Amino acid sequence: MSTPARFDAFRIHNDDAGYRSGVEQVAIDDLADGEIDIRVAHSSVNFKDALAGTGQGKILRRFPLVGGIDVAGHVVASRDPAFKEGDAVLVTGSGLSETRDGGYAQYARLEGKWAVQLPAGLTLRESMILGTAGFTAALALLRMQENRQTPDLGPLAVTGATGGVGSLAVDIFSAAGYAVHAISGKADQTGYLKSIGASEVLGRDALATTRPMESARFGGGLDNVGGPMLVSLLAQTAPYGNVATAGLAASADLDATVMPFIIRGVSLLGVASAGTPRAIRDAVWARLAADWKPRHLDTICTQEVALSGLPDVFDRMLAGGSHGRTLVTL
Repeated sequence: MSTPARFDAFRIHNDDAGYRSGVEQVAIDDLADGEIDIRVAHSSVNFKDALAGTGQGKILRRFPLVGGIDVAGHVVASRDPAFKEGDAVLVTGSGLSETRDGGYAQYARLEGKWAVQLPAGLTLRESMILGTAGFTAALALLRMQENRQTPDLGPLAVTGATGGVGSLAVDIFSAAGYAVHAISGKADQTGYLKSIGASEVLGRDALATTRPMESARFGGGLDNVGGPMLVSLLAQTAPYGNVATAGLAASADLDATVMPFIIRGVSLLGVASAGTPRAIRDAVWARLAADWKPRHLDTICTQEVALSGLPDVFDRMLAGGSHGRTLVTL
């Protein structure tokens, strides 16, 4: 299959004319170097994409770049012996829309070292409803289970539960046998959260405390918010439970004490999805295609757009008006 001379891409610029982004025509050789060229089927929208596309976050390290930190499609040309024409592949993170061109284009050029063969059990569409968000949620569970997290310790709390990572965490954790307590400031999304696996839906005030220790009510959890909410979750986690931190939607600060760690043996686990080593990356995707595959992907995918619809999605996401996952279809 040949690549057309020019094709559509959502490109981000920052130069003398200012910070701007939009759909334009590019050629495959305009893109960053890589060993694999793919015809893109789907990408997705993450909070990081909205920050990059609008300039509200310092995400890109070079300009211009094609946006989109997730991409999935079929190989049309390969200079890497591990891949051949027709292979279905995906990449999440790995420098996309930071240091190299990302997935918001009809064609993408990828580095073979980061490309993952689509696992049996997932379609390209499903892989991008998951994307970085699903990978992050599953990586958090992997880290917790490696540190002996079990359902017997108690329910797992998920903060920022209506977001992409939060929604998929609710589904993945419940599929893995855990009771999940979803923490959200969006009371109107209670039905949505219960439909994807939450056994309880709690308001943000459920974690409101300034005390270094409270009664243990959670076996552990995944925090996507940071700041006081993460501190409160640590203070309410059971002995030897694990709290994974994966986001800073509210704050990057952590004004905590060591008491949960030295009195209850609570562990705080970092989840850094972008540069995950290849062996762990492959293991996480294998689980997402099998026993950890979310059961409610169609419910969690609340919106599907083309490249031209991205600016509206970015604005709505940054204003807190979205929930679930947005799929980008090329």
